[in-house]
Amino acid sequence: MRTEIKKLGEEGFGVAKVGKKKIYVPFTAVGDIVEIKKWHREKKKLVAHDYDIIEFSPLRVEPKCKYFGKCGGCVLQHLPYEEQIKFKGEKLEKILGFHIEVLPSPKIYGHRNRIDVVISTRGIGFRRRGTWWNVVEIERCEVFGDKSERALKALREFMEDFNLEPWDLEKSKGFMRYIVMREGKFTGEFMVNLVTNDGFLPEEVLEYFDFADSIYWSINSSKSDVSYGEPKKFWGSEFIREKLDDVVYLIHPNSFFQTNSYQAVTLVKKVAEFAEGEKVLDLYSGVGTFGIYLAKRGFKVEGIEINPFAVEMAKKNAEINNVDARFYVGEDKDVENLKEYDTLIVDPPRAGLHPKLTQKILKDKPETIVYVSCNPKTLSKNLEELKRIYKIEETIGLDMFPHTPHIEVVTKLKLNV
Repeated sequence: MRTEIKKLGEEGFGVAKVGKKKIYVPFTAVGDIVEIKKWHREKKKLVAHDYDIIEFSPLRVEPKCKYFGKCGGCVLQHLPYEEQIKFKGEKLEKILGFHIEVLPSPKIYGHRNRIDVVISTRGIGFRRRGTWWNVVEIERCEVFGDKSERALKALREFMEDFNLEPWDLEKSKGFMRYIVMREGKFTGEFMVNLVTNDGFLPEEVLEYFDFADSIYWSINSSKSDVSYGEPKKFWGSEFIREKLDDVVYLIHPNSFFQTNSYQAVTLVKKVAEFAEGEKVLDLYSGVGTFGIYLAKRGFKVEGIEINPFAVEMAKKNAEINNVDARFYVGEDKDVENLKEYDTLIVDPPRAGLHPKLTQKILKDKPETIVYVSCNPKTLSKNLEELKRIYKIEETIGLDMFPHTPHIEVVTKLKLNV
C-alpha cells in the first residue's frame, strides 16, 4: 500500500494512513512516499517494520551517522535541525495548549556527555530500533564524539586479547555487559565504566584505556539488563569533573547528570533567572545541579532527594564549590512547611509530581515555583492542578536531545495575589 507521510507523530515517526488504519513509520519525513508491507503493534500503536521509501521528501538531509535507520537512539537525523526544532515546538503547543519558544542546542553532534553501549553476543553497540535482544554493531557514536571510537577500539582489543566473553541477552549469561562512557565536555575529562557479571577483570585493562582519566569496574550479577552496577574497583580518578558556567560538578558512574552539557548551561541559567527571593527549596535535587548553581548566586538553598548516594554527591559538590547549600535524604510526598521558601524548584521524574506534594503546594502556597520537566504530558496535568492558585508567568522549551523527539520544559509559576 502506497501512501504519503503527511505529519510526524509525537515520537517522531511519520504518520501514514492505510485504509482506516493509522500506521507509524520510523525514519520518515513529511512528504515521503512510502510503500508499507508489514506492521506490528507497539504500545497501542501500529508501527511499520517492512516498508520502502519510494520517493524522498525534499525536506530530507543526509544523516551524519552511518547507523541511522538501524540504531534506535536517533530518529530525526534525516531532518534539518530547524525542522526538528519546529516539530518540537508544535509538539509542545499540542500538549500544553499554548505557543512555546524552543531554544536550540548549542551543538547537535558531540553534545552527549554519556553513552551506554551494549556488549553482547550479537555485537557491541546500541539496540536495534524496536528490539531489546538485537544490537547494531557500532565503531563510534556521533552524538558523543571522537572518544567513543577510541574507547570502543580499545574495548574490542582488550576483549579479544584476554578472551573475555560477551553477555548473551537472551540466555542471561556471559561476562562483559556494558561499557559506559562519560565525558566532561568543558573539562575534557573522560571516564570508562565497564559493567560485568561476576568474574575476573584483568588488571591490564589500564593499559588499554590509558587515555581515560577514570576507569571503573562495576558488577551487575542480576538478570536485569541495566548499565550500572556495584563499583568493584577503579583506576585513576574516583570522579571526573564537569563545569557548567562557573560551577564544577563531580561525576561518578552511578550519579545522574544532564546528558547535554552545552544545553545544561542554558538550563541552569534559566532556572536561576526564574528563581526569586532569598530562600530556595530544590526538590528532586539529585547531585545538586540547580541548587549549587543558585547557591553560587547568593540564594540560601536546601535540597531534598530520595537517593542517598545522590545526596552525598551533592554535598561533595557543595564543598568543592565552597557554597552554603544543604542537602537531605527525603521523599517528595513527605516535605513540609513549603511556605518557608520563596522559590520551590521541582524537577520530578517522568511521572510528575506526587499527588501529596501537589496538595501541599496548594496548601502552603510558596510564592514562586520553577518546574523543570522532561515529560510535557505530566507537566500539563500538573499545571492544570496548580493553576487553581498559580498563574504561568513564563515557559520555555530547551532542546536537550537533538535528533530525538524528547524536549525539556522550564515553567515559572507565580502565586495569584
